[in-house]
Amino acid sequence: MKTVKVYGPGCARCATTEKMVKEAAAKLGVAVDVEKVTDARSIAMAGVMSTPGISVDGKLVHAGGLPDAAKLESWIGA
Repeated sequence: MKTVKVYGPGCARCATTEKMVKEAAAKLGVAVDVEKVTDARSIAMAGVMSTPGISVDGKLVHAGGLPDAAKLESWIGA
């Protein structure tokens, strides 16, 4: 199971990013544990300078804006 964290204050883009992560995982048949991180300090400590941010298994893979669907699938499927 992959651990995916979505970093952001809870805005609409953050919610959309979380939905995109779940949809990509379902499409690929990959089990994911999605955690929303909304605490500003935790977001900064993860190195996210622009939200939403995404980390997969502890590695920050995206920050700022909605992720590209194909890239998202590659991060989750890797």
